[in-house]
Amino acid sequence: MDLKQIKELMTAMGRAGIKKLNIKEKTGYELLLERHDEQPQERIYPVRHEESQSPFVASLHTPAHRPAHEESLVKPKEAVKVEGKYVTSPMVGTFYASSSPDDPPLVKVGDTVDENTVLCIIEAMKVMNEVKAGMSGKIAEVCVENAHPVEFATKLFRIV
Repeated sequence: MDLKQIKELMTAMGRAGIKKLNIKEKTGYELLLERHDEQPQERIYPVRHEESQSPFVASLHTPAHRPAHEESLVKPKEAVKVEGKYVTSPMVGTFYASSSPDDPPLVKVGDTVDENTVLCIIEAMKVMNEVKAGMSGKIAEVCVENAHPVEFATKLFRIV
């Protein structure tokens, strides 16, 4: 599959409103195209044969290089002022809302917290790390789903 065919697929996805397309060829080549509303750009993730040591990731349509016919499809989002402050992840790991799978979440929207309240647990390299609020307030939003991976500075909770 050449670059022209991939671009045509991306354009067709935009017109049809398709969010995700996965193509697998008999040769072992795999192409995954995804569109994200919050980031209006298509990403291509070709997966190469097992012999390949480095994965290839390319973004063909960045906002600065978007074709003119696609600019009319993308409307800029209005800036929305969000109240409160965010508690962010201090590390890379897996977010857990409770101490164990059978326990209820440590906190939920509407709960009042102080600086020392444990909000969640982040597992990193088989070590469970408690994340404390670091501020007083009320939980306004839980930004991450349970058992999902997080990166450094990922927004976990919004506190007002």
